[in-house]
Order: sequence, then C-alpha cells, then structure tokens
Amino acid sequence: MNKVIMVQYRVLAGLLQDDHMVLKMRMAGKAALLAEMARRAARYTGLAEADLRSALTAREALGSTGFGAGIAVPQARIDELTDPFALFVQLSRAIPFDAIDGLPVDLVFVLLSPAASDAAFRSMANRKRFTARSVDEETSTAVTRCPAGGVG
Repeated sequence: MNKVIMVQYRVLAGLLQDDHMVLKMRMAGKAALLAEMARRAARYTGLAEADLRSALTAREALGSTGFGAGIAVPQARIDELTDPFALFVQLSRAIPFDAIDGLPVDLVFVLLSPAASDAAFRSMANRKRFTARSVDEETSTAVTRCPAGGVG
C-alpha cells in the first residue's frame, strides 16, 4: 500500500477556529496566496489588508517560509495585533513556493503575532510541533476529500 506524509500539529489547533480554516482553495501562485491570506486575516482582525499583505510579503522576502514536505508557514509580527492569529489553508493544487526542498506547497499555516510580544511569538513557535508520520492511502484519501471551498 502507498504511504504518504501526513502533518499533525499541536498548538496550531488551539489557535485555529473553524472559520479560520479553508479547504480545497484554488490559488494561482505564492503572491496571490499571500494576498488572499492578508484579505482573510484583515476580515477577522480588523486590521488593514494592505499592512498585513506588506508584512507577509516582507517576511517572505527574507527567505521562503516553505519548509518542505508541501508545507509553508508564512508569518509576520504586526504592531497593531494584540493576540496571536492563525489561518490554515489546504490548496486544491500545490503551488511553487520556493520551499527548502524545492517541492510545491499545498498546506499553509499563516501565523500573525503581536510585534510587541517577542516572548509570545517565541512561545508560540516553540510550542508548535509538527510531526510527520506515514499513513496508508485510504486514510490520506479520507483526510483530503473534504468539501470544496471549506469555511470562510
């Protein structure tokens, strides 16, 4: 039976609300994805979309947040933010993201943290633990056959 890598997370589950998860999203590329994430984050946080897009783009310019195995974690520290904020997106088709392993990305966790709270940002980053485990194809299929469009 074929094996696939399934990503699990701990802390992100606590940060994510149901309406902060989007499944089967279609995106043309990295720039469009970052813009859409900024738009959605602005809706939930009440912050300016342009500021969020600029912060995510500036961080990405320092080096890709695609860390391999189809996963990216775009992140930014935002002056006006008072609490950490997260979005999760499962893309319907993987897109190029300049990931460290060169593979396209289809799972994206966007993390925004208050700029004034370096300790909170570090704590969130330290608690976030991704582990990979092999699962059979049937389990993978069940996980990835979610309704198109997701929530939000």
